Amino acid sequence: MDMMAYETALNTGWILLGAALVFFMQAGFAMVETGFTRAKNAGNIIMKNLMDFSLGVPIFWLIGYGIMFAGEGKLIGGLDLFTNAGGDWATMIFQTVFCATAATIVSGAMAERTKFSAYCVYSMVISAFVYPISGHWIWGGGWLAQLGFHDFAGSTAVHMVGGIAAFIGAAILGPRIGKYDKEGKPRAIPGHSLTLGALGVFILWFCWFGFNGCSTVALTGGADETAARVFVTTNLAAAVATTTVMCITWIRYGKPDVSMTLNGSLAGLVAITAGCDVVTPAGAAVIGVIAGFIVVFGIEFIDKVLKVDDPVGAVGVHGLCGACGTLLTGVFAYYTGNEVTKLGLAYGGGMKMLSIQAIGVFSVAVWVIVTMAMVFKLIDKTIGLRVSAAEEVMGLDKPEHGLVSAYADFVPAPETVGGEGEADAPVPAQQAVPVTRVNTEHSDAAMHKVVIITRQSRFEALKNAMNAIGVTGMTLTNVAGCGQQKGAAEYYRGVPVEVTLLPKIKLEIIVSAIPVEKVVETARKALYTGHIGDGKIFIYDVSDVVKVRTGERGFDALQDEE
Repeated sequence: MDMMAYETALNTGWILLGAALVFFMQAGFAMVETGFTRAKNAGNIIMKNLMDFSLGVPIFWLIGYGIMFAGEGKLIGGLDLFTNAGGDWATMIFQTVFCATAATIVSGAMAERTKFSAYCVYSMVISAFVYPISGHWIWGGGWLAQLGFHDFAGSTAVHMVGGIAAFIGAAILGPRIGKYDKEGKPRAIPGHSLTLGALGVFILWFCWFGFNGCSTVALTGGADETAARVFVTTNLAAAVATTTVMCITWIRYGKPDVSMTLNGSLAGLVAITAGCDVVTPAGAAVIGVIAGFIVVFGIEFIDKVLKVDDPVGAVGVHGLCGACGTLLTGVFAYYTGNEVTKLGLAYGGGMKMLSIQAIGVFSVAVWVIVTMAMVFKLIDKTIGLRVSAAEEVMGLDKPEHGLVSAYADFVPAPETVGGEGEADAPVPAQQAVPVTRVNTEHSDAAMHKVVIITRQSRFEALKNAMNAIGVTGMTLTNVAGCGQQKGAAEYYRGVPVEVTLLPKIKLEIIVSAIPVEKVVETARKALYTGHIGDGKIFIYDVSDVVKVRTGERGFDALQDEE
């Protein structure tokens, strides 16, 4: 193989690697959006992310790729139906997965109340026309490219386009039921799995090395040095933005907010995407800090002031940080290729590059606002954009997809709870069927039911204390709840959670031979710490007990427990 053929093969392999990594971002977005929304909509979220890609690929092949790249007109590329991309298959697949990324950003902002059919129509339209036309301006030789606009991997071309489309869609759609009270104050609607959300963020962070790094589309002719620098600046901006958001939320909310900090990672990645090839590590770090502030206060502004319900923060992360990162490229641009040119404002390059960046951001924003407002309004007036109130309350999995639950047949095993060591396994549900008739009024019955609700961590001490006084029969249940104080103060994405249900255990004991006051005092001593949350003890008079196997009643039924 001659050197030229070798270099071509190396560069093609680099592009294909990037395409595979950017495709896997679909999994990251699916996990983030699913985790940050409620379980009753998990199947719907997964389906929308799947169909974003599955619908977008043939649509982009049919018409979008030609509009974006088939020609060098100032406003539009050309019409190249069923394109074969001139045989440049690597570029075609690389650009296809970028298109799918722009489309899927909208899913999270419109989650939990959008008709699936309406969403499919939107997804096809943005892949066919909206994204390709503005993409042509930037990457296809259009008027912004000719002007000198710099967006290396898509802070504006991909992320801001998706973020603004998300804002328009969410605004027209309206907030979820219960999101705002009568005074317009936002209520927290926590997602069902921060674990899934975190997994999605880590997937996206990993895949972003392909999104940004492989956008060099080569590793030869000095591009390897640029690619390595892109990896460094991308990673640094994300890490700094994450740390910045953690600090901001720690100060503002009293505790570091998990979901907002996860958004901070994505904010840094989005913001650095435009200028990752031209900034220094120091410039990337500053961009990360600024992105951290923008995502926190941007999400709060959208939620509390504009009252646009965005469950996953897509508008703040992709829209605001995409625009900000593109503008900051005009401030911190230091390199052109591998040469030091110092075109950015911060290095004495003047306002020229920053002005061009601002023109690009403004023009693309106007394009997306106008077109997507028309698209969403048209969908709303025809097939309808939003599901019915009854369907929304039920969750979209059942009415839209026939799923009883995305987690059907998954019943979590009772947790083993303990203090110093592992506790005995809790009583299985099928053995905890009540066999008592409980009378809460005062009586002289010799049998009593004692119900203890306390912290999970106190079970071992409580069990040992009960065993020490001769109480061995007990039923344990894992529960969640709060007292009249509604639980400790808690914030979710900057919004106070109205009621915090904390994990607890409920221990039920039937006592007869042992004095009930002895059981109560022993339990209090075992559980007491002096802090809020030690628990409560409820005492009921029991009129009778029936043993199912023998039919024995009363005191005899409590003996020789199975």
